Amino acid sequence: MKPSVAVVLAAGMGTRMKSKIPKVLHNIAGLPMIKHIINILKKTGVQDIILIVGYKGDLVEKVVGEDCRIVYQKEQLGTGHALLQALPELQRYSEGDCLVLCGDTPLLTDETLIELKERHHVTEAHATILTAELPDPLGYGRIIKGQQGIEKIVEEKDANPEEKAVKEINTGTYCFKIESLIKNLNRLTAANAQGEYYLTDVIKYLVDDNKCVETLLLKDYKEAMGINNRVQLAETNLLFRQRIVEQHMLAGVTIIDPTSVYIDSRVEIGIDTVLYPGVILEGKTTIGENCVIGPDTRIVDSSVADDVTINNSYLLEAQVGNACKIGPYSYLRPGTELAEGVKVGDFVEVKKSYVGEGSKIPHLSYVGDSKIGKGVNIGAGTITCNYDGTHKHPTIIGDGAFVGSNTNLVAPIKVGEGAYIGAGSTVTKDIPSGALAVARGRQKNIDDWINHKK
Repeated sequence: MKPSVAVVLAAGMGTRMKSKIPKVLHNIAGLPMIKHIINILKKTGVQDIILIVGYKGDLVEKVVGEDCRIVYQKEQLGTGHALLQALPELQRYSEGDCLVLCGDTPLLTDETLIELKERHHVTEAHATILTAELPDPLGYGRIIKGQQGIEKIVEEKDANPEEKAVKEINTGTYCFKIESLIKNLNRLTAANAQGEYYLTDVIKYLVDDNKCVETLLLKDYKEAMGINNRVQLAETNLLFRQRIVEQHMLAGVTIIDPTSVYIDSRVEIGIDTVLYPGVILEGKTTIGENCVIGPDTRIVDSSVADDVTINNSYLLEAQVGNACKIGPYSYLRPGTELAEGVKVGDFVEVKKSYVGEGSKIPHLSYVGDSKIGKGVNIGAGTITCNYDGTHKHPTIIGDGAFVGSNTNLVAPIKVGEGAYIGAGSTVTKDIPSGALAVARGRQKNIDDWINHKK
């Protein structure tokens, strides 16, 4: 099979983004947009991805890691100039295809790029251009065709009224024969009013030389949407998230109100799970089968097993076992691990702790740096006092223990299996298994106190 390479143009600063970070690092559905481009290219079977970077290219290079070979464009002198920087890398290939696309078009799909390559092969074209018909093509280069096919690409500023009426535009995505691309890149000049090297001149050279140049019209023009400002970033995010939501619904997830749910691209959800309005699922989150999530719940980089109910809560880097019930208004912080059948109720915060099977923390409690056994009941208002001002200390509670309401557990401390703690206690010493601990001041009643006060 002939080799396949892709060049992604991602050197621009993105001035209209009004940002200190490169445009291609702005997030779309939880990933930098350049990562979406790389992911779809991998699905098309491209063996080699060359990324052209410029403005703060070191940041882009750090994000993409080893997914791409990096080439720097020190000066931004047009799309042709960007591709010229990759010429030494392309000259490694004597045959094969080269996809060229922009780093700010994350709505493109792998299906579209595969279809573009297939069209390129079937027609034996030297170049195949991905085009789209826009309702309003203002600002885009027009595809001008004649009886023999494409004649030229004319930019908006150079188009006459008849050409401006054409709605088929150049999306900036191409598939080239590598040998034709290399040959014609070497012919580029900056002999124009802008003093820039235009990639579209390569198309002009091929047409002038009577080489076959083909086009593929997008079925959905929105795939070609580029991002130049924050408004377009929001519009693209909306479209991308709609696509994600539809994919999950078609895969067996019930989403009560698709317009009010936000799901990142890496999230996985099992069948028969129900998402209520206001659910936000971010990062590398997995949700099991037959769960009920929401309303108004945010889950980030967490793992949730099957048959779990979560209501009005926030989970960050937490692991939740089967059949747990969480919320409302629970906060599971990083390092939290809940075994099967755990209840974490309203206004409970859990941090860096393991909670054993069937244990309950029903309400108004803080559990930090703790290991809680099976079948433990934590009464309302219980606090693990884990921080002494310098270091964090552990609390260990054995299976079947009962912790009364308003208990302070001053760590480090161990509560034995089956032990009981009386309500209102501040416990500072270990409690043996099966013991009852009461650590509170003795009650004293002063008779007739109200009359003396008066």
